[in-house]
Amino acid sequence: MFKQTIVKKPGRSYLNGLTTSDLGEPVFDKLLVQHEAYIEALKKCNVEVRELSASEEFPDSTFVEDTAVVTPEFAVVTNPGANSRADEITEMEPVLKEFYKDIRYINAPGTLDGGDVLQVDDHFYIGISERTNEEGAKQLKQILENSQYKATIVPLKEFFHLKTGIAYLGDNLIVAAGEFMNHPDFSQYEKIIIPDEDEYSANCIRVNDFVIIPEGYPATKKKMNDAGYQTIEVEMSEFQKHDGGLSCLSLRF
Repeated sequence: MFKQTIVKKPGRSYLNGLTTSDLGEPVFDKLLVQHEAYIEALKKCNVEVRELSASEEFPDSTFVEDTAVVTPEFAVVTNPGANSRADEITEMEPVLKEFYKDIRYINAPGTLDGGDVLQVDDHFYIGISERTNEEGAKQLKQILENSQYKATIVPLKEFFHLKTGIAYLGDNLIVAAGEFMNHPDFSQYEKIIIPDEDEYSANCIRVNDFVIIPEGYPATKKKMNDAGYQTIEVEMSEFQKHDGGLSCLSLRF
């Protein structure tokens, strides 16, 4: 059960943030409405929400997931792979210290984005991507294995981040799109398969008794409901324009 979440309000500088998409420029007022709806969805899942103030200095810092990997026992401060995001950890580290006595670190030349890390019970999968390099992945693997967790490094072929295309719902069930539909590292799990046209909805988050999914994907919602999960839909269009998904917007522990 998750008890706590950390989110960060987007600043107006978000409009100038990093993106690989061709979906157009975000509408700032709509972005703020969507972020508030995201917070309300988390609260419905019976977790505390700590909302951090916007940082105009860091346009992409609303995507707090990339700054840390959190476990029940300790937090790992990452070293984000984009140069413009590397110093976001200076804001997140003191916040994490409010919740954790044990803080560990990914050190240069290793880089690691939290969006490349998927926890499946006591097993962590670490993606190697444009933002997470092999050195960063190996550092995290060692940290986790030294604490009795299992860890597997997964080089990515298609997706921006590991969790762009895969999520864990619990009970040995994963949501998988694209390269993860038949990936050998995930062959032992039951799967909800997301076709290419609904690929964005593979980035969903199980928070206690609910699964939060992006709005506008009725086929995905039906699959979740048929599997026995209650769903909450959140409109994500303005975050999608900057490569962001539901998991990116919070740290959950």
